[in-house]
Amino acid sequence: QVQLVESGGGLVQAGGSLRLSCAASGSIFTINTMGWYRQPPGKQRELVASITSGGSINYADFVKGRFTISRDNAKTMMYLLMNKLTPEDTAVYYCNALIKPSYPLGGPTNYWGQGTQVTVSS
Repeated sequence: QVQLVESGGGLVQAGGSLRLSCAASGSIFTINTMGWYRQPPGKQRELVASITSGGSINYADFVKGRFTISRDNAKTMMYLLMNKLTPEDTAVYYCNALIKPSYPLGGPTNYWGQGTQVTVSS
């Protein structure tokens, strides 16, 4: 019953910024690590950034300081602020979270959102 829903994707010009949001809802006991992945056209899905429940952050090298990941534990939300976007950033961006469901009570499970399209034009 746990759901992850992304929002904020769209069409943006090169050099512009975009802010993605991920909302987690449902029967959630705890949320451990959350992360953003992306899948460019014709390529495999790759990690963009991750953040633990304690706030430890890991970025992919290609981000190069352009992206900022954050989360609001009280609101079960995660964000990705993307600056200085380039056409190479064009991809479907997915929200991922390691979540322990509250009902039925179970162990940590990976959940995925359905993705949001980000298109950067030159």
